[in-house]
Amino acid sequence: MRTAFNFAKEVEGIGGKQLKIGEVSKRSGIGIEALRFYEKSGLLDRPGRTYSGYRLYDESVLERLAFVKKAQILGFSLDEIKELINHKRKGESPCEEVREVVRKRLDELNERIAQMIQYRDELSAALAEFDEIGTADGHVCGLIEGSKIEHGVAHRHLGRK
Repeated sequence: MRTAFNFAKEVEGIGGKQLKIGEVSKRSGIGIEALRFYEKSGLLDRPGRTYSGYRLYDESVLERLAFVKKAQILGFSLDEIKELINHKRKGESPCEEVREVVRKRLDELNERIAQMIQYRDELSAALAEFDEIGTADGHVCGLIEGSKIEHGVAHRHLGRK
């Protein structure tokens, strides 16, 4: 027979306090569905289960989730994060790969910034021209139709490659 005492022992676990998925969600700020997705994706180790099927996570899951959040802030995709975790699971250090990816992301960001600066300068010049002209007849708006602008964010892929 399962008693409250047995359940408390089950939740406490052998290796320290065990957390149900709701508690992990609350403490990490990550939704329950995302936690289930992370588990299915291999970002999180499969948790233990209670007799009644509740997931029980070791508190170390909070460190893993903090890692995932920080890696995302650095621009890593979930697939890339999974690769890093898999390297660690194999006993390999993923740090060299991390440096390479961050270096590449920084280069991409610098390129996007340069593109945005060029676009800003062209928009500024176009606005100065529009202000000088005032209004212009055209099919819809002669200002746009007569514009010499060549670049723009709509014509460039500024997202991650």
